[in-house]
Amino acid sequence: MSPAAAFPPDFVWGVASSSHQVEGAMEVDGGGRSIWDTFASVPGAIRGGDTGAGGVDHRRRWEEDVDLMASLGVGAYRFSIAWPRVQPGGRGALNERGVDFYRSLVDRLLDRGITPVATLYHWDLPDELESDGGWPTRDVALRFAEYAALVGEALGDRVAHWRTINEPWCSAMLGYAAGIHAPGRRSPAAAVAAAHHLLLGHGLAVAALRGVVRAPGAEIGLTVNPYPVVAAGSTPADLDVARRVDGIANRVWLDPVLRGAYPADVVEDWAGLGFADVVHDGDLDVISAPIDALGLNYYRRHHVRHAPEERGGRDWAQWPGTAHVDLVEPDGPHTDGGWAIEPEGLFETLEMVAAYGDTPLYVEECGAAFDEPFDDVQRIDFLRSHITQAHRAREAGVDLRGWFVWTWFDNFEWAEGYAHRFGLVHVDYATYARTPKASARWYAEVMRTGEVG
Repeated sequence: MSPAAAFPPDFVWGVASSSHQVEGAMEVDGGGRSIWDTFASVPGAIRGGDTGAGGVDHRRRWEEDVDLMASLGVGAYRFSIAWPRVQPGGRGALNERGVDFYRSLVDRLLDRGITPVATLYHWDLPDELESDGGWPTRDVALRFAEYAALVGEALGDRVAHWRTINEPWCSAMLGYAAGIHAPGRRSPAAAVAAAHHLLLGHGLAVAALRGVVRAPGAEIGLTVNPYPVVAAGSTPADLDVARRVDGIANRVWLDPVLRGAYPADVVEDWAGLGFADVVHDGDLDVISAPIDALGLNYYRRHHVRHAPEERGGRDWAQWPGTAHVDLVEPDGPHTDGGWAIEPEGLFETLEMVAAYGDTPLYVEECGAAFDEPFDDVQRIDFLRSHITQAHRAREAGVDLRGWFVWTWFDNFEWAEGYAHRFGLVHVDYATYARTPKASARWYAEVMRTGEVG
């Protein structure tokens, strides 16, 4: 009997992490503070009072971590570069001690047959740049381009695969509108300005990397987190809320990058927030510079309805320009983190993005918080169902070229601290001992065979 899902030999199988969530030991390299260090110092900002200062000690244990990946047959490792580690303060020359860590990490990955996929920005903005205004200011996009050029020059002989920014929606909307992520600001106007400047920074970074990456087969792209939006009601008000959320969650990121224009309805929704003032002539030409790949992070759908009271929905702040949003949890199974398990939504997401054109796609984050320590059968079921939907999308003609599990290690999960575990590898937070879970062994077999039964 043939397997339920068989992938071609050149399909990329990998795992993912981010610098602030795993590395720790910023002091080892003389690095600086990020907005997450400052945000975590605010009482009540992070569940349990946790911080990412220690991460899972990857900065000190990177050699054994890479060797563990190799022993399980990991084909690619998507990691991020800590901007404050390599350029404390976000300006000036690179900190060579910090860059040397990434040089060594990349060399060991290559030596073990693992393809490095480097993300320039996974949310750890140098704190000094936030003090000067952060992403709502145009200057940070310019500083990001300078940082991209310097890092690309330093690592571009080794690293061919680059992603500029991870999930700009989260940085803009959770960080500057809702205030539940760093830097913890709550300003709709700041959030929409940050959205544009994150995209501008992406476009400027693409151009910077094109000029310095020398590794054969250079692939430069962006990673977004588009989710299908479901109207949890049929009234005109419910449908309008779904339109608005789809605009902010999906189209305001995809349209300018892949079509060279912001969606007209979102621009209208944001008219009272000063959005038109931050978009300068020529910006969209920069933002829409051709990319080689697009990473998609998928976890669930957005189920939304109209909340009748002005700003009555508990989740309104994530959607600037929309005062009546309420997120609804659907019936059915949920992860231990409380997120609905909706594998069919991944198929919908892949088809939605594929409709924009022929940009190659990668699923660069997909995983779940299950707190089973070692025999994590629920995670295996989650991954099996979602990878099967990825295969279904390929069969339907989507140019999907790879899959990265979120995440390799249990780690610091942002506002949730260390409360929930997403890892294939269990981390004892007292000793930092690593133990592969049942899901790691299961995924190792998927990577070895390219088949999911």
